[in-house]
Amino acid sequence: MSSLGKSLFGLVLLALWGGSAGAGLDVPLAALEVSENSDNPQILAALALKYEHAEGVPLDYLKAKTLYCRAARSGHAGAQYALGWMYANGRGVSRDDGVAARLFAMAAEQGHEYATRMMRFTQTDVKAQLPACLLPDTPVVQDEDSSQEVAVTFQDGPISRLVHQLAPRYEVDPRLVMAVISVESGFNARAISPKNAQGLMQLIPETAQRFRVKNAFDPAENIKGGMAYLQWLLAFFKGDVSLVVAAYNAGERAVERYRGIPPYPETRDYVRKIKQLYRKPTHPYQSNLVESSFVALPVN
Repeated sequence: MSSLGKSLFGLVLLALWGGSAGAGLDVPLAALEVSENSDNPQILAALALKYEHAEGVPLDYLKAKTLYCRAARSGHAGAQYALGWMYANGRGVSRDDGVAARLFAMAAEQGHEYATRMMRFTQTDVKAQLPACLLPDTPVVQDEDSSQEVAVTFQDGPISRLVHQLAPRYEVDPRLVMAVISVESGFNARAISPKNAQGLMQLIPETAQRFRVKNAFDPAENIKGGMAYLQWLLAFFKGDVSLVVAAYNAGERAVERYRGIPPYPETRDYVRKIKQLYRKPTHPYQSNLVESSFVALPVN
């Protein structure tokens, strides 16, 4: 590649990571050769960039889009910006300014410099449909089994795979975790609530600190913290799923104060939504993890 070509590619790379707002310019060449099955969004975005600009690999817009999508879904601002650029310019996809604007807005919310600039020239259309790869994992209701419980599963995706990878460590049913993520954030790794709950499992700063989560917007860290909290709540309420999810929403002390699900409309609606996705009334728990709450009932 000529020195001019390398300089231009460097400028594109700079835009991808938003200048000083992001990281990734120092990704070693060896890391870029890692399998495309990597779950590291930084590596996926860098690989996508190479395919988009034929840097050492054949030009392949479809592969670039797929890799950008996976990185963008994990919350990588540079990938969100780059994918928006592809839609804004019709690079391997049908041009769609509405989709581009939504992607630029996602990246801009994280402080991405170039995405913020692009927001001046685009108008976000909330009705514009994001690419399918950025939509939440959709729960699929299957046929009733012999126990008359409806089995609910979620479509496979990067978050689902991460949950199944981490769940055994915390002895929490992946389906319960997926239900919580679905209701809490709709699988948006950058979600922030009015109460400053953050990330996939909507950890408030106090809960994040309690379970040693340093970056609540990192999907793996967030899920680990959320699972650790669920594990603790399951032990505290002796596996009573309704009490556990009520406490996840309103706090364990609120559940104790009302000796059951608090009468808050938000919490009761939350419990109802979770139980639509996770039908089991009880869940195994570690009896020696914490002294159980006085409102907990023994699990048969």
